[in-house]
Amino acid sequence: MWWSDGLVCDARAMASPAEEFEGDLTESVFWGADLSRAVFRDVDLSGVAMRNVRLADVDIDGSVERLVINGVDVTDYVNAHDPWQPLRGMLTPTTAGAMRATAVELERSWASTIEQARHLTNAQQHESVGGEWSFVQTLRHLVFAIDKWFTVPLDGGSFHPIGIPNTGSADFPWPGLDPTSDPSIDEVLAARADRIGRFHTYLDALDARDAAGLSRQVEVMENGTVTVTDCMHTVFEEEFEHRRYAMRDLAALA
Repeated sequence: MWWSDGLVCDARAMASPAEEFEGDLTESVFWGADLSRAVFRDVDLSGVAMRNVRLADVDIDGSVERLVINGVDVTDYVNAHDPWQPLRGMLTPTTAGAMRATAVELERSWASTIEQARHLTNAQQHESVGGEWSFVQTLRHLVFAIDKWFTVPLDGGSFHPIGIPNTGSADFPWPGLDPTSDPSIDEVLAARADRIGRFHTYLDALDARDAAGLSRQVEVMENGTVTVTDCMHTVFEEEFEHRRYAMRDLAALA
């Protein structure tokens, strides 16, 4: 395997171009590798250097902090034309105040999306677009996500039965989930409102906590030991990304 730091990865030694790779590839070197049509999902490309590469028909979606192409810093241009800014740039706050600001802005943006979904029929609210989750299923997944990363490890609560885990985690023995559940959108929104309310209450009390509170380590089911900040950032990312997916599908349904 080529997961070790500093390991040179030669395409001629690769057995299967369709193989999936997970884990720590920090400081790996890809030399002579054919990465055409490769897909990178939820990866950290900070500090990556590409030399003598061919970029044709490349689609990059993510947070851009400093991007230099052929000696030209295109960061400001990209971010200025990104319709999801400034919220995209607020997803990794490092202070309690910034976390509260992000949470408020995410909730504000979701309010308009939920209102848009209210105008759909019940069938449309439960309709899958392109094989993806329906709008109701998306909200159910966000209930699960906030439970996994906040309610259980930070707030001492439990998983709500209606939560839906991500596909890759469906076989994990999540306690309390009911895979046969078929809630209405109102039931899902009520569960979501409860979780969001607890989340905001926790954030409001952060200033009164120990200064090291954000770096405190907690155990998250399936993921192991992480910091409180990691938990917050994951909740923010889930809320942001799934709203983008929901907006895409709502446009198709409309």
